[in-house]
Amino acid sequence: MNQSDLIEKPDAVAGPGELWRSASLAVMIPCLNEEQTIAAVIRDFRAALPEARIVVCDNASTDRTAEVAAEAGADVIYEDMPGKGNAIRRLFSDIEADIYLMVDGDATYEASLAPVLVDHLLKHRLDMVCAKRVATRQAAYRKGHVFGNRMFSGIVARVFGRRFEDILTGYRVFSRRFVKSFPILSEGFEIETELTIHALELNMPVAEIASTYLERPEGSDSKLNTFSDGLKITKLIVKLIKDERPMTFFGGLFILFAAMSVVLAIPVVLTFFETGLVPRLPTAVLSSACMLLSFLFLACGFILDSVTRGRRERKRISYLSIAGPATIKVDADRGKRH
Repeated sequence: MNQSDLIEKPDAVAGPGELWRSASLAVMIPCLNEEQTIAAVIRDFRAALPEARIVVCDNASTDRTAEVAAEAGADVIYEDMPGKGNAIRRLFSDIEADIYLMVDGDATYEASLAPVLVDHLLKHRLDMVCAKRVATRQAAYRKGHVFGNRMFSGIVARVFGRRFEDILTGYRVFSRRFVKSFPILSEGFEIETELTIHALELNMPVAEIASTYLERPEGSDSKLNTFSDGLKITKLIVKLIKDERPMTFFGGLFILFAAMSVVLAIPVVLTFFETGLVPRLPTAVLSSACMLLSFLFLACGFILDSVTRGRRERKRISYLSIAGPATIKVDADRGKRH
């Protein structure tokens, strides 16, 4: 039994089709010290998508990752600035294709699902399809990572919309217009969060399909640090909420400081009504300052919300200026792309 059969998939994508053969397809693999696994990843994805171009971005590896990838038949490019986000930025900038598939080089994602992901994107004219990780063994998906993913996914869902259950997956398929309209700002593992929020912010057509998450092969070590990378992801989410949802961010600060002001003012006001005096002058000053700050935050929220709306409109126009999957058509008789 194929491992992908262990997980239920939507009826619309129950089996891999042939739509992906009509488009130029690039498989992008960012790598850091994946000498042990990269050859198997390249072999498996070449078997799944034989007509795809496979490109490995060596992200300042200190082992033989680049040599092994080249020997396995992949095109290799180099990015000296460390960080997965930097590697993805280089791949998005340098590679030209109709459809892009991004996957990690650690052999934890099932390559056999790749045609299903690509076909689903083309059939439904989507801009991103994510493989939602479902582990069959606890060792494949550590409890700390599961908890962190659920927490971050929940925060993003509450602020930007509930369309994904796994916002941190490294296995995704993109349309050309997604890739070429995406201004990558992240440098490290927070890139997946930025990819997800970009799609949600522009209300792009997207989907998520369950995928078996495999255990790392023996001798291969994870580059993800639960706490430091979790902190980076948290900082990015806060920054994106501030930049893309300013009324939510500054409105929250308005409520916080206004509530602090009221709490501080209550004993001062009660004392004043009883005695006609304000003996707690520092408390009264602090309460007034908190209330002034709260309205300052509210004003910032209104102003930045207007600015953000204009920026979002420009991003949307840039996104729509690039041809989407709907332009890829197949001649049923000849099987050729028009």
